Amino acid sequence: MGVIKTALEIALEKTEKVKSDKSGIGQFEVKKRGKKLANDFLEGEVDLAGEIKKTPAGDRESLKQGIFDVLVAQIALPAAKEDEKKIEKLGKGLSAVINKGEFNDMYRQLTMLFAQYIKEASQYEQMINQQYAPKLRQKEEELSRRFGREVRIDPFQDPEFVAFYNQHIKALKGNYEPVVEQAREEAKRMFSA
Repeated sequence: MGVIKTALEIALEKTEKVKSDKSGIGQFEVKKRGKKLANDFLEGEVDLAGEIKKTPAGDRESLKQGIFDVLVAQIALPAAKEDEKKIEKLGKGLSAVINKGEFNDMYRQLTMLFAQYIKEASQYEQMINQQYAPKLRQKEEELSRRFGREVRIDPFQDPEFVAFYNQHIKALKGNYEPVVEQAREEAKRMFSA
């Protein structure tokens, strides 16, 4: 007759072969620290190169991976000209973990592309405003007649204008997004090499 085992004994037998991987947990913590460093770097002044050098050699790759994961995700089209400093800072941070001249050249080209995008977006906005201005004036005149006083409409309060604006800006972004995605992929390749 077989021996009847308790649920605890069965569970212990099944988990007996499972050993905790302390080095894996340690590397996870180092990677998490790298992510925090990257966020701190973007928010203020953290010397990423110095922090990497202070990290024990066995932990450096995990630390760099954490930093890289956060920074590469930040590569995106700028919303305004004021984002230039953020873009420059992002390049410095990525350069600290990639550390290849090839990356610096690629990022310099990407920065020039971002400047071109900002310029083109500004031109698009002016064109959109000029194209929509007659229709907006017509709506303002109609409302002024209806209410018996002068009415001014903020274009972004007009759903028709917002749809028109979004359609054109989305088309512009569609021209640039593939290049940004390619830059992210290229950065990942350089980091892994």
